[in-house]
Amino acid sequence: MPGRNKHPNIVLFGETGAGKSSLVNLMAGKEVAHTSPDMQRCTLHWQDYTIDFDGESYKVFDTIGLEEPQLGIDEYLEAVGNAYKLIQHLDKQGGIDLLLFCIRAGRLSATLQSNYRLFHEFLCEKKIPIVIAITHLEKEKTMEDWWNRNQRTLHFHQIHVAGHACIVAADSDGKHKLRYEESRITIRNLVKEHTADGQKQAWTGGDNLFVSLMRKLKGLLVGNLRVRRRNIVTRLTTRCGLSLEVAKQMADMIKKDMEAGTT
Repeated sequence: MPGRNKHPNIVLFGETGAGKSSLVNLMAGKEVAHTSPDMQRCTLHWQDYTIDFDGESYKVFDTIGLEEPQLGIDEYLEAVGNAYKLIQHLDKQGGIDLLLFCIRAGRLSATLQSNYRLFHEFLCEKKIPIVIAITHLEKEKTMEDWWNRNQRTLHFHQIHVAGHACIVAADSDGKHKLRYEESRITIRNLVKEHTADGQKQAWTGGDNLFVSLMRKLKGLLVGNLRVRRRNIVTRLTTRCGLSLEVAKQMADMIKKDMEAGTT
């Protein structure tokens, strides 16, 4: 196992528009994460930030989740390629200490369920604490009201978390200053509580985990599974930035796994 990074590593995930970048800035107390319409929108693509508060440094991996509850072949290959890079990178950083699931207040969707499974069950094999942050609660009488109304629904959809934070993640117009500052305290306390000394050892991945994740991702795949090895290699190198050697190895694994699934 690589040398343990002294900073807790947090994988932040959720759908586009949930407020993940704003959540990073809220925790940091300043703008460190920038949103851009040109940002790569590929499942499991990530951007990492180092943030400091209350005497501790944290590495936050802002990771793109699923935009739909199921995957087409292009999205599947992108997810597989990015999963390989993410697992390799996190291993070098010392593993994952906490999963932070960011959702926007509103109707609970099938995509939300799929994202929970992708990260908590597929990636971390249910071995890492997961907490949830619910954003866009400006209109609630008290922010905690949302949790009181929706906790049972989350459980009904098999979404179980170790802790939660009902927050306002952005205050661009200055109308919610008190709630914004209250939210900063709430989310920081949640992170500190679940990354404190004495928590379970950080998750680490490796090749076996990647193979397992690849197969589980296939369960989200819909449509035609027939794709040429050459096309898989091209997509993994051009869209996911993998080296040609790694892309060829992964293409062989994917083809073998797909063929096994049709026999």
